[in-house]
Amino acid sequence: MGFRLFGAILSKPIIHKATSTSLGVPKGFFAVYVGDERKRFVVPISYLSHPSFQMLLKKVEEVFGFNHPAGGLTIPCEEETFLNVTSQLNTS
Repeated sequence: MGFRLFGAILSKPIIHKATSTSLGVPKGFFAVYVGDERKRFVVPISYLSHPSFQMLLKKVEEVFGFNHPAGGLTIPCEEETFLNVTSQLNTS
Protein backbone atom coordinates (compact mmCIF):
# COMPACT_ATOMS: atom_id res chain seq x y z
CA MET A 1 0.00 0.00 0.00
CA GLY A 2 1.33 3.42 -0.82
CA PHE A 3 0.28 7.02 -1.05
CA ARG A 4 1.06 9.74 -3.55
CA LEU A 5 3.00 12.94 -3.16
CA PHE A 6 3.80 14.74 -6.39
CA GLY A 7 7.07 16.10 -7.73
CA ALA A 8 9.63 15.72 -10.48
CA ILE A 9 12.41 13.16 -10.49
CA LEU A 10 15.79 14.77 -11.06
CA SER A 11 18.48 13.05 -13.07
CA LYS A 12 21.10 13.45 -10.29
CA PRO A 13 19.49 13.10 -6.85
CA ILE A 14 21.56 13.60 -3.70
CA ILE A 15 20.25 10.38 -2.18
CA HIS A 16 22.20 7.21 -2.72
CA LYS A 17 20.83 3.72 -3.11
CA ALA A 18 23.10 1.69 -0.88
CA THR A 19 24.53 -1.66 -1.87
CA SER A 20 25.29 -4.58 0.41
CA THR A 21 28.98 -3.67 0.27
CA SER A 22 28.44 -0.04 1.29
CA LEU A 23 26.70 -0.43 4.65
CA GLY A 24 28.48 2.53 6.24
CA VAL A 25 26.65 5.83 6.53
CA PRO A 26 28.74 8.97 5.98
CA LYS A 27 28.68 11.74 8.57
CA GLY A 28 25.72 14.05 7.98
CA PHE A 29 23.56 11.32 6.42
CA PHE A 30 21.17 8.62 7.65
CA ALA A 31 19.82 5.39 6.19
CA VAL A 32 16.16 4.70 5.39
CA TYR A 33 14.53 1.58 4.06
CA VAL A 34 11.89 2.19 1.40
CA GLY A 35 9.07 0.08 0.00
CA ASP A 36 8.03 -3.53 0.36
CA GLU A 37 11.49 -4.70 -0.70
CA ARG A 38 13.09 -2.41 1.91
CA LYS A 39 15.60 -0.84 -0.47
CA ARG A 40 18.18 1.06 1.52
CA PHE A 41 18.88 4.74 0.75
CA VAL A 42 21.33 7.10 2.43
CA VAL A 43 19.96 10.65 2.64
CA PRO A 44 21.23 13.94 4.11
CA ILE A 45 20.18 14.71 7.68
CA SER A 46 19.06 18.14 6.43
CA TYR A 47 16.00 16.41 4.89
CA LEU A 48 14.58 16.04 8.40
CA SER A 49 13.96 19.80 8.57
CA HIS A 50 12.11 20.02 5.22
CA PRO A 51 8.30 20.24 5.43
CA SER A 52 7.84 17.79 2.51
CA PHE A 53 9.97 15.11 4.18
CA GLN A 54 8.27 15.76 7.52
CA MET A 55 4.89 15.34 5.81
CA LEU A 56 6.04 12.02 4.34
CA LEU A 57 7.18 10.83 7.78
CA LYS A 58 3.90 11.99 9.34
CA LYS A 59 1.86 10.05 6.75
CA VAL A 60 4.00 6.97 7.37
CA GLU A 61 3.42 7.31 11.11
CA GLU A 62 -0.35 7.72 10.66
CA VAL A 63 -0.71 4.72 8.34
CA PHE A 64 1.96 2.32 9.61
CA GLY A 65 3.31 3.64 12.91
CA PHE A 66 7.00 3.61 13.75
CA ASN A 67 7.22 0.23 15.48
CA HIS A 68 9.21 -1.69 12.89
CA PRO A 69 10.54 -5.01 14.20
CA ALA A 70 13.35 -5.12 11.61
CA GLY A 71 14.84 -1.90 12.99
CA GLY A 72 15.92 1.18 11.09
CA LEU A 73 13.72 3.93 9.71
CA THR A 74 11.34 2.22 7.31
CA ILE A 75 9.22 4.19 4.86
CA PRO A 76 6.77 1.67 3.37
CA CYS A 77 5.70 3.77 0.40
CA GLU A 78 6.48 3.16 -3.24
CA GLU A 79 10.09 3.84 -4.19
CA GLU A 80 8.88 6.27 -6.87
CA THR A 81 6.98 8.30 -4.25
CA PHE A 82 10.08 8.50 -2.05
CA LEU A 83 12.21 9.60 -5.00
CA ASN A 84 9.63 12.24 -5.96
CA VAL A 85 9.64 13.75 -2.47
CA THR A 86 13.44 13.73 -2.14
CA SER A 87 13.81 15.19 -5.66
CA GLN A 88 11.76 18.19 -4.55
CA LEU A 89 14.12 18.65 -1.60
CA ASN A 90 17.14 18.71 -3.92
CA THR A 91 15.72 21.70 -5.79
CA SER A 92 14.82 23.78 -2.74
